[in-house]
Amino acid sequence: MIGGGGGFAGGGNPFEMLHNLIQQQSQGPSNFFEALTSEAREAVMRSREVSAGMTRTAAIGTDHLLAGIVTGDNLGTEALRRAGADVDGMRSSFSESRGEPGDRVYTFTPSAKHALQLAFTAARQMGSGQVGSEHLLLGLLGEGDGNACQILARNGANDAEALRREIARLLQQRGQMGPGAAAGGGGFGGPGGGGFGGPGGGGGGFGPGGPGGGGGFGGPGGQQASQSRTPTLDQVTRDLTEAARNGELDPVMGRAEEIARVVRILSRRTKNNPVLIGEPGVGKTAIAEGLAQRIVSDEVPETLKGKRVLALDTGALVAGTRFRGDFEERMSQMIKELQSEEKDIILFIDELHTIVGAGGADGAVNASNMLKPALARGELQVVGATTLDEYRKHVEKDAALERRFQPVLVSEPAVDEAVGILFGLRDRYEAHHRVHISDDAIIAAVQLGDRYITDRFLPDKAIDLLDEAAAEVRLRSTVPPVDVRRIEEEIAGLEREKEDAVRAEDYEKAAGIKQRIEQLRAELDQQQQGWAGARESNAPEVTREDIARILEEWTGVPATNIVQEEAERLLNLEAVLHERVIGQDKAVSAVAEAVRRARAGIKDPNRPVGSFIFLGPTGVGKTELARTLAEYLFGEEEAMIRIDMSEFQERHTVSRLVGAPPGYVGYDEAGQLTEAVRRRPYSVVLFDEIEKAHPDVFNTMLQLLDDGRLTDAQGRTVNFQNTVIIMTSNVGSQHLVSTRQFGFTSQDGVDFQETERRATDALERSFRPEFLNRIDEIIVFEPLTKEDVLRIVGIMLKRLNKHLESQKVSVEVTDAAKEFLAEQGYDPKFGARPLARAIRRY
Repeated sequence: MIGGGGGFAGGGNPFEMLHNLIQQQSQGPSNFFEALTSEAREAVMRSREVSAGMTRTAAIGTDHLLAGIVTGDNLGTEALRRAGADVDGMRSSFSESRGEPGDRVYTFTPSAKHALQLAFTAARQMGSGQVGSEHLLLGLLGEGDGNACQILARNGANDAEALRREIARLLQQRGQMGPGAAAGGGGFGGPGGGGFGGPGGGGGGFGPGGPGGGGGFGGPGGQQASQSRTPTLDQVTRDLTEAARNGELDPVMGRAEEIARVVRILSRRTKNNPVLIGEPGVGKTAIAEGLAQRIVSDEVPETLKGKRVLALDTGALVAGTRFRGDFEERMSQMIKELQSEEKDIILFIDELHTIVGAGGADGAVNASNMLKPALARGELQVVGATTLDEYRKHVEKDAALERRFQPVLVSEPAVDEAVGILFGLRDRYEAHHRVHISDDAIIAAVQLGDRYITDRFLPDKAIDLLDEAAAEVRLRSTVPPVDVRRIEEEIAGLEREKEDAVRAEDYEKAAGIKQRIEQLRAELDQQQQGWAGARESNAPEVTREDIARILEEWTGVPATNIVQEEAERLLNLEAVLHERVIGQDKAVSAVAEAVRRARAGIKDPNRPVGSFIFLGPTGVGKTELARTLAEYLFGEEEAMIRIDMSEFQERHTVSRLVGAPPGYVGYDEAGQLTEAVRRRPYSVVLFDEIEKAHPDVFNTMLQLLDDGRLTDAQGRTVNFQNTVIIMTSNVGSQHLVSTRQFGFTSQDGVDFQETERRATDALERSFRPEFLNRIDEIIVFEPLTKEDVLRIVGIMLKRLNKHLESQKVSVEVTDAAKEFLAEQGYDPKFGARPLARAIRRY
């Protein structure tokens, strides 16, 4: 138990615990593992990979530990460089020796165990609270007999004292050099233990010998804890400058202007507390991390040099404050520590609105009220970050708090800027996923994310796309080749045969099978080694197609539609629509032209892709055209959102489209239209039989048709810019029915243009001008001819045969039978709808 001088009770073996932790990192923290710094942990983990690449035995030697240190960027390698060692030479020799550890359980060689013991001793003597990579290095040098010592000597690092001096200087520069072991000190492994610098005098030893051995590595109690001047801040914050110094933060690209503005505000005499305001995912937190990186690299004015940026964890601040006064005491102590540091600390509060009311109970003071006096006196500096909505809702309401901060608006980066940000992050994601990310994949992640994901912001959505695509490619590359799987299956089958032979006491057969299994296992090892070598030498590549596949899972838009050149697809639009919509050449051409205009950028980008009113009698293909358009543009017929306007005949039903207002029944339920489009922003929205709806419905639709957006009852703005709006109506259809009688052309009947004009006039009498003026095209559907009906019969019969394929049945129909079905199934009043009934009947 770490804390107050506790430890590993009763002689537990720390090395075995480390072995288990290396193998199973997810099973929670270990006291031994917590005794290592993050750099030392990473070095030990890398040593396992080097061992896997250099030896067949699952043992970690001193040379493997050395490789784990020098192949990373840590204090140990920096000290080696200062001591004159050839770090790059050692790194290049080790970099070729890394392998996949697999599922083997690794142990330490005796010399490696001895080096680890010496590393703990070095940490105690130097007064460090944890064992770092620098102490591991001293342990390897002090061990003297292992391979690591020889490698260091060959590369110019054989003077342990010189190395110790360089490490001491580095620790002093970082402010990490402790005053030495506290009371309870004792050595490493002497009789009766002795402590490892046990704060508060704690301790039995870490040692392997003597009675009373096996005590512990003292934790942060007593004297050791008192060395920190800011114990409360250490508990509730994360040091971003330290994380930047250790290379733990991602590079910040494209936010130089905002970071410069924050630096300028922090340098002011008064009101020097910037608050970053912007939509989720635009990079507010990254700006704070960029500030920390600039402080570490000395790219800030003298007034900010040497300052620490601490990120406040609001959850940790409130945690455990069960009783009245606990929270106020913790807040008061934190503010005192901030004041005592004489403005050397910049407190970063992500989600600034969370401190408004944090810790507040009946009669208690919340966090924001406790911060106000110190902020007003200029005794501490704070950088906040919050969204526009939360700032307006929580911070602006509190005028006394709001005037302490200077807003910095963080806008969504442009597509080109987001591409630059992702190029800057590429190395990190390639190293994490062990893949190669192509330039096309980065550009596609930004461009396709910007186009198809409308409810999130750049660069966050593009980074998520790229991250998930890289993970998917890496996982796909770990699937064994066909030959490996075949051999594994053959071995499993032979194992079963061998067991059967042994049970049948056919030992000769069993021996032959065993020999064959050994041959196959040797072949399997060879195949697996070749596969592993190919994976390491040829990293899988993330391409534009991988991004499109992930986007298909997120949005439902097929990957082929995303990747295929849109100009090519739109050129084929008429041909595809004509295959299913018969006898409506004018309507098909008008819709295709409108969609092409929209995609070419001629239309207003804030309006829907197209808005149409389809006029015509029932059964002539209005709904079929909408369904076909949805399938071709968005991949499936389910991309059509159908709203039956006969359900909106009463005034009060209008609220069903966008949701009920506050205070009404059903306020928590989403709007029927807005929720459907929010879930599926790429869709065809079909308003069926609009003449049956109450006139107030059309008032709601004016904003949708003009600005391409609607705000639902909960205040969320729903984007309609990627939808196709289609409204069907039977207004004036009585004029259209008389245009063509079945089997005749328009030359024998009333002139269709005149009839079309009458139908349009009827529509204008039914709807207000401001509504019709927002429609792109009013398309009149013609009644069907005999030839049209015969073609529809053919299409319906093809669908019937397709449905019957599963039952291994097909239907052949003669031309005479088709004409009979056309005669029986078509009625000028009802269009082609009765055809399906006629086909089922006959």
